[in-house]
Amino acid sequence: MRPELQELDGRLARFREAMGRVCPDWDNAVIVSTINQYYFTGTMQDGILLIGRDGRREYFVRRSHERASDESPLETVHPMESYRDAAAVYGADLGVTYIEGEAMPYAMLERLKRCFKIDKTGSMEHVARSVRAVKSPFELRWSEESGRLHRLLLTRDVPALLREGMSEAEMVGQTLERMAALGYQGVTRFFMYHVENICGMFGFGENSLYPTAFNGPGGNKGCCAAVPAGGDPGRRLKKGDLVFVDIAFGVNGYHTDKTQLYTFGAKPPEEAVLIHRACMDVQRRAAERLRPGEIPSRIWRDCIETLPDILKNGFMGYGRQCVKFLGHGVGLHVDELPVIAEGFDEPLAADMVVALEPKKGLAGFGMLGAEDTYIVSPDGGRCITGGCTDMIII
Repeated sequence: MRPELQELDGRLARFREAMGRVCPDWDNAVIVSTINQYYFTGTMQDGILLIGRDGRREYFVRRSHERASDESPLETVHPMESYRDAAAVYGADLGVTYIEGEAMPYAMLERLKRCFKIDKTGSMEHVARSVRAVKSPFELRWSEESGRLHRLLLTRDVPALLREGMSEAEMVGQTLERMAALGYQGVTRFFMYHVENICGMFGFGENSLYPTAFNGPGGNKGCCAAVPAGGDPGRRLKKGDLVFVDIAFGVNGYHTDKTQLYTFGAKPPEEAVLIHRACMDVQRRAAERLRPGEIPSRIWRDCIETLPDILKNGFMGYGRQCVKFLGHGVGLHVDELPVIAEGFDEPLAADMVVALEPKKGLAGFGMLGAEDTYIVSPDGGRCITGGCTDMIII
């Protein structure tokens, strides 16, 4: 289940090449985030990874050195009590040093500066994320397995859970139980700062339109103001309700993202059907353009310029809560590069994994639309989560 040394060597080579292009003055890079530790070493610990311009790679672990040595295919994992131990082995002069600008706290950087000589710092966050955006066969294997199980969860298992009078909170708990039984890894990871999420967005009816701080089109009332995630314990399922489920699944670290809609005890209103099918059409047309060389910002602009009238007002959200993207990369985080949005002009590459999620809210009913995860290929996006469907009537 772990990446082999050859896999890690390839990741290191791609990172060094990208750093040379984007940050030509770099001498060393310092990695402390657990996700990038895992990506480059095969384990995630209380540790620090130092990567030199010359290709040197040294990994120092405070806790647990024993586990890191067991999990990582690197030939050497150094024990560390403090950064001084790392400086003694690696050398104290780091020169022009690039860090994970959004992951390293100021206090940690100050501690590093007490042990290492650092001439100048810069952020290489975007470089690391760009390298991670293109998946290897090892990564695609786990992405596809996540997508397979994700489809089963939302089309087979969730419909069997719904019953009149159950609360949103009960639905979240029972869905998580089914996820665990299928092989879900138990944690959903986001790159966005301070994002806490049970596993995604759940909403009965109008609750799926409730405003949130989460940067997505769907709403979610959550448990309470202190925990605006999960399900509302006071909102109970009744006949005629829309059930909105926008959740991630993950296997061996790799996520997929999918949305499925249900209506309970009644057919949806005609306007809801029309909006939902228009969103599915947008998704299908955008998926056809998930090809190497396509520009994400152009896909976004073309989508906006060709929206049918029924989607033009409030596309990608509801009311003032509309986001300005159509899709996002998926991998070790749910929210990775590339982003299908204005300002993202780097061409798509083969084997990127992208979720497309056109949505629009309908007053008094709930959030409509689709989301599936695709692999970028010369023939267009290859769906790994089953593809969009009409609302499932329970």
